Amino acid sequence: MKTQTNNPTHGVTLEMMLNQLQAHYGWEGLADRIDIRCFRHDPSIKSSLAFLRRTPWARAKVEELFVEMQSRPADARPRLFAKKH
Repeated sequence: MKTQTNNPTHGVTLEMMLNQLQAHYGWEGLADRIDIRCFRHDPSIKSSLAFLRRTPWARAKVEELFVEMQSRPADARPRLFAKKH
């Protein structure tokens, strides 16, 4: 089995990417960065995934933004499962 050390999206599903991006930027921030209707009008993970799965250019932009976000220092990344005190 080949490892994909140079592929930052290897093993990360589109849903995982979208959840992390939405947690970090919010829907408004996503819409500002990627101008697609599913981020601007009544956004949801489910409707966005449906659009992104059938629209290669939009999915590529989401993947590009995800890679850019991941390249930041760890303390600037969103925390999806932070411990509650």
